[in-house]
Amino acid sequence: MPALSSICVFCGANGGADPAYLAAAEAVGAGLAARGIRVVYGGGRVGMMGAVADAARAAGGEVVGVIPQQIFDLEIGHTGLDDLRVVGSMHERKALMAELSDAFIALPGGIGTLEELFEVYTWAQLGIHAKPLGLLDVAGYFQPLVAFLDHAVRERFLRPEMRTLLAVSDGLDDLLAALEASEPVTLQKWIDLDQT
Repeated sequence: MPALSSICVFCGANGGADPAYLAAAEAVGAGLAARGIRVVYGGGRVGMMGAVADAARAAGGEVVGVIPQQIFDLEIGHTGLDDLRVVGSMHERKALMAELSDAFIALPGGIGTLEELFEVYTWAQLGIHAKPLGLLDVAGYFQPLVAFLDHAVRERFLRPEMRTLLAVSDGLDDLLAALEASEPVTLQKWIDLDQT
């Protein structure tokens, strides 16, 4: 796969309980900027989202925010970005973020972060895109989710090949290496027809 030039970062609009979460968001923003990788994210100025964007900008990086008008109107849109795109809906937001990105990284966040991650994961399973995706497992935050995905494989609701599409690491360098080494998975049969 060619080098990654634009990565979508999914993360929370809150900072979370552990200071390690915000520190990781700042490290990811600065780390991507230092590598010349454009950050695409949800356009917020608060919580993990704001920390990623501010750190990337402070490090001289390019940041594109994509935010629905409804959320922008709540005054949490990041007006300090050079490129803030206000769209009509969450669906438009996710489609544009995916279009602008070569890969996806999820940091700690809530249900919105998980929903964004699982939508692009589903798109990969369906062959809609072949972009790599990963979890930055800050302070073990995603371990219950990783365990659940492994459980889904054992219970034959998730193909093992599809499970490998989601890289997991607790370090940005290792995660980026995994994303760059990722190979698309193509399966003729992603539904377990033996069980129908």
